[in-house]
Amino acid sequence: MQMPEGAWIELEASDGTSMRAWLARPTDRAKASGLIVFQEVFGVNDHIQEVCERFAAEGFVVLAPEVYHRTAPGRIFAYDDYASAKEHKLTLTLAGLEADFKACAAWFNQDRQTEGMALGTIGYCMGGRLAFLANAMLPLACAASYYGGDIHTHLDLVPKLHGPHLFCWGGLDAAITWEQRPLVVEALREAKKPFLDFVISNAHHGFNCDLRPAVYSGAAARQARGLTLAFLHEHLG
Repeated sequence: MQMPEGAWIELEASDGTSMRAWLARPTDRAKASGLIVFQEVFGVNDHIQEVCERFAAEGFVVLAPEVYHRTAPGRIFAYDDYASAKEHKLTLTLAGLEADFKACAAWFNQDRQTEGMALGTIGYCMGGRLAFLANAMLPLACAASYYGGDIHTHLDLVPKLHGPHLFCWGGLDAAITWEQRPLVVEALREAKKPFLDFVISNAHHGFNCDLRPAVYSGAAARQARGLTLAFLHEHLG
């Protein structure tokens, strides 16, 4: 598989702030659906950029916005420095995130390759929660959340979800417990929202990140990716 090369672009949010986003495009098609990739708490680092490029190789135009652009533009945090990253995570507001989501959607609506095409999102860790929020705030065709923390605190937004939602969890996740996940699933079931709920019983939080050997699982990542690609192609084309 030939990996497209990504690059930074600048987006303007409605609150007057400027936001970098990592852009990766498929090189073999004139039109393609769009996909927003939301970062882990550590930033739009090499891993997230590679995730974007892998999805671009599958035929999607991909953007990964730097959601810390108001407090730590351009900054990347080491995987062993969660405390520093958390400081910026805690500054995120629903209003600011919605402005960022809409800036991404506006870019896709104006881009020559994605104009008129479907738009979806996927997020990892903190980004899993952002993908859930974006599905409630944007008219997305679908969304996917990998081990998204604190989704159970936003159940009031479930009735506003637009597209089908895929949840991928690790059964050994110490941060997102077995008690939290059913709350999310039950809320979607009661609201009659379409969803897929995929739990890999022997996987940890962060199982998709091959730069974190303590938690990475190649088998879990491959299984989740297979389901994810089928889900995205089904709903985005």
